[in-house]
Amino acid sequence: MAKKPINPKDSAVNDSEKIKKLAAHYADASNQNMTTNHGVCINDDQNSLKAGDRGATLLEDFILREKITHFDHERIPERVVHARGSGAHGVFKLYKAIPELTKAQFLNDTEIETPVFVRFSTVAGSKGSSDLARDVRGFAVKFYTQEGNFDLVGNNMPVFFIQDALKFPDLIHAVKPEPDNEMPQAASAHDTFWDFISLMPESSHMVMWAMSDRALPRSLRMMEGFGVHTFRFINEKGESNFVKFHWKPLLGVHSVAWDEAQNISGKDPDFHRRDLWEAIQNGDFPEWEFGVQILAESDEHKFDFDLLDPTKLIPEELVPVQRIGKLTLNRNTDNFFAETEQVAFHVGHVVPGIDFTNDPLMQGRLFSYTDTQLLRLGGPNFHEIPINRPIVPVYNNQRDGLMRQTINRGKASYNPNTTGNNDPAQVKAADGGFTSYNERVDARKVRARSKSFFDHFSQAKLFYNSQSQAEKNHIVDALRFELGKVKTIAIREKMIERLTQIDGDLAQKVATALGLKVPTELTQPVNHSIPADGNPEDYQPIEVKSKLKTSEALSMQNTIKDSIKTRKIAILAADGVNEKSLNEVKQALLAEGAAVEIIAPKLGNIQSDKGTALPVDESLVTAASVFYDAVYVPGGKQSVATLATEPDAIHFLNEAFKHCKAIAADENAKQVINETYFASSVNEDGIIIGNNKDLATKFIKAIAQHRFWDREKARKVPA
Repeated sequence: MAKKPINPKDSAVNDSEKIKKLAAHYADASNQNMTTNHGVCINDDQNSLKAGDRGATLLEDFILREKITHFDHERIPERVVHARGSGAHGVFKLYKAIPELTKAQFLNDTEIETPVFVRFSTVAGSKGSSDLARDVRGFAVKFYTQEGNFDLVGNNMPVFFIQDALKFPDLIHAVKPEPDNEMPQAASAHDTFWDFISLMPESSHMVMWAMSDRALPRSLRMMEGFGVHTFRFINEKGESNFVKFHWKPLLGVHSVAWDEAQNISGKDPDFHRRDLWEAIQNGDFPEWEFGVQILAESDEHKFDFDLLDPTKLIPEELVPVQRIGKLTLNRNTDNFFAETEQVAFHVGHVVPGIDFTNDPLMQGRLFSYTDTQLLRLGGPNFHEIPINRPIVPVYNNQRDGLMRQTINRGKASYNPNTTGNNDPAQVKAADGGFTSYNERVDARKVRARSKSFFDHFSQAKLFYNSQSQAEKNHIVDALRFELGKVKTIAIREKMIERLTQIDGDLAQKVATALGLKVPTELTQPVNHSIPADGNPEDYQPIEVKSKLKTSEALSMQNTIKDSIKTRKIAILAADGVNEKSLNEVKQALLAEGAAVEIIAPKLGNIQSDKGTALPVDESLVTAASVFYDAVYVPGGKQSVATLATEPDAIHFLNEAFKHCKAIAADENAKQVINETYFASSVNEDGIIIGNNKDLATKFIKAIAQHRFWDREKARKVPA
């Protein structure tokens, strides 16, 4: 039977009917009360239920569980956050045993190498987003210890945006693409994020970190890692000390410029992933030292901030970081999906000797991670996926479920039992059985937050004051860019208010760029994270004047600058290049551990002035200065003449200058430099013209400085 032709009018009617049928499924929260998914009105959406205002979060909190459960199951199969990641295998080696602090075996045996798997990630973007987004970076380490797996799930920033896990879904909803148009991807520069931040002053400290150069690492190998939360170490005597975990990169902490990051995102969005893979492939194994900050239980309240507040750090001037071991990544994955994508980290994966505190963000994460894996990895047996399996045998009475691989023998799958000799047996604490720290808990059930959590600005001030002038300029520029993308003027104005509470000069510089005035008085309430029955006055920030004005550890300016190991150097050359001029500098760079590539107008080989065929690594068509840490132009009359008339070569140099990198040229290559926009700046720091031996020495020293940020002042170099 022939089909009836489609009538456009019928289609219009059908569309209209479809809209009517969908009407019952629309939800508009305007002028509505907040409820649970089952219609119960919510009195407090700001705080989880705790045993006292600084006590443990209670499992009976059905509002917390429903909210986080729903949040954890919102994306399938991609991770809700940290979707874009890179992973690698490695080992951890302890420098010295610390039995006085912890009974954890892997922190007391200097003879063994503990296998690890590490996953780095961006937070906000999808799997297909760029590595170079302005974002926090995840730094998660799975230790396969002889006592089971220990997962240190951290970030490259030591603090977080929120204090209570109940607010995590709100934070991520705000920073993700806006729900009406799914824009922008992997970016916080939009209305919903800054609306949320402007109403939550507890985010002020983390915002300073996120707007700083820490959010734009040069490499995953050149960023710090932090456990974020305050954990406990427990020794054999049952004694507890508080501990903060750190990863210190042996290559130093370095960043890229924002303009450079945007260029890299367009030219190679896999820049960080590729850098990590190639470094390991080339035997330049990334290394970090494992550090701990230890604080005795008796000193819990000695500072003017709360140890349980995840928006605070312990300045290293107050509690030094003790470096007790080294992490080395030495093997790439064999299958990205099977390993990097399927690896499942969990804050709750700890071993005897490591325990939790009542940090309310940590407490929520203890629930969230398992719930997330149940959805993402298909069920309760995600621990049986090879990358997640511990190196020790697993015996318990948990059975069946989707994707079960273990074939359990015997009749008994319960405990106690007589049908199976009461196996598997429980383990005494003295023999390695995990026991929770015997912390006294005596408090009323409340939805509240300790007043000690209400200092929202002192450490934001400390961070900003600790930055070098160049780093401060970058924070100003980042805020101008981000808030300039915000369309709602009222949100911009509210953020200027927040900035005045951190630094008046910072607020003024950002306000001027946005065409706004700095307010003389703050609108009230400052904090909008208030329960329905709460008194706004009781939730406003408190002012704490810290005795510590600056902290050297917070500025990247103070990082390691004595090595060019694994730095990537471009040599611009063409046919007729002076072979001696090229090779002497190249060999000097290689001797210092740098990676060197020859960039020419075309691929294949170029002929030196001696007639030698020199292989070209990249052409000017495929290469870009943003992929390199420095650039050198050797001599050779013919090569110099070619490059001087090659627009892409001149652009390469101009762009390297704009991004404040070290640039060197043989004294016979001045003709090329004369064609650039920085020809009059050859006497500035980081621009070296000279003969081979002296040139190489100065060039290496300049590269080790990473960048020469003073060049940014003029901002007159087109590239």
